[in-house]
Amino acid sequence: MPNTSPAAQPSTSLLHAEGVSNDEFRAAMSRLAAGVVLVTALEPPLDPDDPHAPAGEDVGMTATAFMSVSLDPPLVLVSLREGSRMDDLLAEQPLWAVSVLTESQRHIAGRFAMKGRVSDRLLFADIPYVRGTESGAPLVGGALATLECRTEQRVPAGDHTLVIGRVLSASLPSADGGPLTYFRGRYRQLG
Repeated sequence: MPNTSPAAQPSTSLLHAEGVSNDEFRAAMSRLAAGVVLVTALEPPLDPDDPHAPAGEDVGMTATAFMSVSLDPPLVLVSLREGSRMDDLLAEQPLWAVSVLTESQRHIAGRFAMKGRVSDRLLFADIPYVRGTESGAPLVGGALATLECRTEQRVPAGDHTLVIGRVLSASLPSADGGPLTYFRGRYRQLG
């Protein structure tokens, strides 16, 4: 008797040459819990030679595809959607930062993950942060950890760019609360 369970039915979404659909891959990867970070960078001024030119803006992006790569030298990796504002910015701006969000900072993660959102300037308006001394990028107040990085390598990977950064500074602003995690398409708390 043939297996007619929903799991055995072919997916109606795009099948790749390898036989895995976008929906199947997305569903499988949603079972991998990930920490949630805010990646930030300071966009350079439009005309650095003109003191009257508008200053650059702060840019932020929620990411779950972030990991430690190496201890010596200290390297991290973030995966950015190709052509996204952050991908375009980090192609020009080598300095950036990461704030590891706490479970109480879910609103920050959601705010910077919105599609079709308002300007980043408004998104940062009521979030406490300090400016990194190495990167100039915003470091979220109360984050579990903050890192400032300089891009070492950019690797094209399908529809994303893997940005490998050397960690220039690391700090632990808050010991309160647990990490914010992402599992099965939702922000969650451990425990």
